[in-house]
Order: sequence, then C-alpha cells, then structure tokens
Amino acid sequence: METNVNLALGTGRRKTAVARVYLRQGEGKILVNGKDVDQYFGNPGFVYVVRQPMDVTDSLKKFDIHINVKGGGPSGQAGACRHGIARALASFDSTNIKSLRSNGFLTRDPRMVERKKYGQPKARKKFQFSKR
Repeated sequence: METNVNLALGTGRRKTAVARVYLRQGEGKILVNGKDVDQYFGNPGFVYVVRQPMDVTDSLKKFDIHINVKGGGPSGQAGACRHGIARALASFDSTNIKSLRSNGFLTRDPRMVERKKYGQPKARKKFQFSKR
C-alpha cells in the first residue's frame, strides 16, 4: 500500500495557532513541520498533549501523522495539533468519536487573548486614578 495516501484530514485550532493534520497508514511517526514531534516541541509535556488522542483510541502504532502548524506559541500549537489529530481520527472512524468527545479532544478551546482597549495601558489594566 502507498504511504503517501491520506486516510483522513483534520484541522485543529487553539488560541491563534492552526494545525492541518494528515493521517496516513504507518507505524506511529508524528512529523510536525517536517521535524519529529520530540524535536519540534522539545518539552515532553507538549509531546504528551499531542499524543493524547492516539492513546485514547489505541492507535499509536497504526498511523503516521503529518502536521503543518503555524501561528501562536508552543502551547497553542500543541493544543491545535491535539484538536486536529482528534478530528482526523473521528473522520477516519466514527467509533472513535465517543471516547474522543468524553475526553474533551473534539471541543475547540475558545479562550483567546483579549484585545487592548484605547485609553488603557493593557486589555484590562487602567491608568492610576487621580482625584486632584
């Protein structure tokens, strides 16, 4: 079987990061922007976050995953990768949806940085009030 055939696609988002995930037949390699997941993130906590949907669905050794991610920082990118992998696994096999949803991997985290308002130094911080 050809290894370049995409079995499923998933788009994951978190904060300002967007990840495009391609699920392919393989033996469990995860490539993020052309690098191995351990090499790309470095932090084992982020690597664990990326692998969570694979652990839940017992598909660590079934697929190779290619991820293109851009925007945000390492935490947002790891969350976007997790969301994208979960969506790809759900579209590949609908029996995975129940376990992925119960663990919260199919829910997009809506928290974003609040915008800065005019007349203030930051989003919520105010300049010091002076009565006189």
